[in-house]
Formats: sequence, C-alpha cells, structure tokens
Amino acid sequence: MKLIFVRHGKDDDRYRGGWSTLDLIPEGVEQARQLAKHIKDNDHTYQIAQIISSDLTRTLTTANIISCELGLPVYKECRIRETNNGDLAGMLNDHALKRYPGLFFSSLNMDEPYPNGESPNDFYMRIKKWFSEFSSNCLNTKGNILVVTHGGVINVIYHLVKGVAWSNKERAFKTGNCSIHVLNIDTMEFEIENKTDFLTT
Repeated sequence: MKLIFVRHGKDDDRYRGGWSTLDLIPEGVEQARQLAKHIKDNDHTYQIAQIISSDLTRTLTTANIISCELGLPVYKECRIRETNNGDLAGMLNDHALKRYPGLFFSSLNMDEPYPNGESPNDFYMRIKKWFSEFSSNCLNTKGNILVVTHGGVINVIYHLVKGVAWSNKERAFKTGNCSIHVLNIDTMEFEIENKTDFLTT
C-alpha cells in the first residue's frame, strides 16, 4: 500500500506559520481545487481509501476540498502539525522581527525551543514517533491513505525514509504547495517526489 503525502495550499507569507490558525489565501484555495481534481481524475493511480489531515486550518481547508471531490471523510491528526513555534505562531513577520530579532527555525539550536513552543529536536522526534507507529499500523489497510500535512513534516519523513541525518539548518527535500509525494510502504521508497506539474497558478 501507499502513503500519499500532500502539502497544504499557499497561505499568507506575511505571517509566521508553524501553529498559525490562519487559512489559505485565494491562490492556495485554487491550488487545492486543482490538486483535488488531479487526484480524482487519476484515481487509477492514487486509489485513495482514506484521508488524514493535520488539524491546523490551512491543512484542513486543503483536505476538505479534496474530501468534497472524492466523497471521503477527513480524519484529524494533531501529531502531524508543523513545528510548534509558540508565541510566533501567526505573528506578522514585521512584528516577529522586532520582538524576536534573528529568531527563525534555522537559528535555533537543536534542543532550543521557541518561546512557549518546541525545539527542532522535539519536532523531529514527534514526527519520527508518529511515522513509525502509523506506517506499521497501516500495513493491512485496504487502499491507499492520503496524508495532508506541512512542508516541514514531509521533509522529516524524507530524511527518515532515505536514512539521511536531519537538522533544522536546511531543507534538503523540496515540498511545494499542494505537492504530491507517494511513498510505497512495502518497499519504503518514494515513487513520486514533489509532483506539482498539474498546478497552473
């Protein structure tokens, strides 16, 4: 069986993401619609039986658009949220730069948490634990599972699958908005990586 990871549509990059509750911008909604149509039109390839989504607004909006197209319910999973950036979640970039100058995910030490948030290592271990449990438990699932989540989460999973050491200093694997990443659980190899050629915006 396959896990089909997709990143949410475009959100407002004037704000810090992480655990932000802000929604998609209109361009992101259109991206999600194109993604949903692409998946439905290629059902013979994807054969999705279940949809799981991070419970943050931008992922749920993306997942719900796909859900309407496929006629499948969405199951929320809080453990596949993006990094918990604490006080910076949803903050305007200009405000964040003034209040927390120089503070970005890549500037943190691995065990240094965001103010009232989590550290890069906390984030990595959260995703690693979820992925280990989930990939083991879904082996007997009939059909494939669509997982709507975040760029940082997908990036960690690439590192885990490919056996590459992960750090917060750079993202080695590309994860565009509404990109598709198909992981074959039986072989533990990605069959499709960062597919976005169906998007026209």
